[in-house]
Amino acid sequence: MKKQSTILFCTGLSGSGKSYFIKNILPRGAFYNLKSATTRPMRDGEKDGREYYFRDENYFDKEKFATKLFVNEQFWKPGQPKWLYGVPESEITAHWGENFTYDVIQPRYVRQMMDWFSCHDAAHIYKFRIAWFVPMINNMEIIQKRQNMPNDIDVRRTNTCNASDFRASGLHIDHIVVSNTQTIAFDDRLRTFIKSASQRIK
Repeated sequence: MKKQSTILFCTGLSGSGKSYFIKNILPRGAFYNLKSATTRPMRDGEKDGREYYFRDENYFDKEKFATKLFVNEQFWKPGQPKWLYGVPESEITAHWGENFTYDVIQPRYVRQMMDWFSCHDAAHIYKFRIAWFVPMINNMEIIQKRQNMPNDIDVRRTNTCNASDFRASGLHIDHIVVSNTQTIAFDDRLRTFIKSASQRIK
């Protein structure tokens, strides 16, 4: 019998609470958070292999990826660094059969990941769930504190995550998560989903 695993896509703008939810709300050990490789500089407090795999552009030319993002393509000019993100295939295959979370902004990369799984893993059954994290009112203030790449603010403004982005990617939102500086709220169906996923991994 094929093992059933779950993938919870945590989708939303920077500062919408995705990372906090993954680190503090989900039961420890119940989900493996897929890490992306990136060409962006490491920020203070980050560590290679923990938040991201910090790599150069050559790595992205050589490796195989389940998702691949060129997020500053619209603003990129020759001689400037490419702002690349992507989940290496090896990051997934090293954890076959586990429950996954994937933290990403744009819904079209959720679509990429789903399509990759449909073509690469016949040994497991994956149940997909999409949680949309609604950004806080002061979202741009949070973004401004994080900028460390050329055209950072412009890039983040163009990488949207709204209802039309989900529709354009052929995706259905399963859960809506709303957070602010004090609380994070989500529906009972998501609570049930988390509990069910946690029980199956035991």
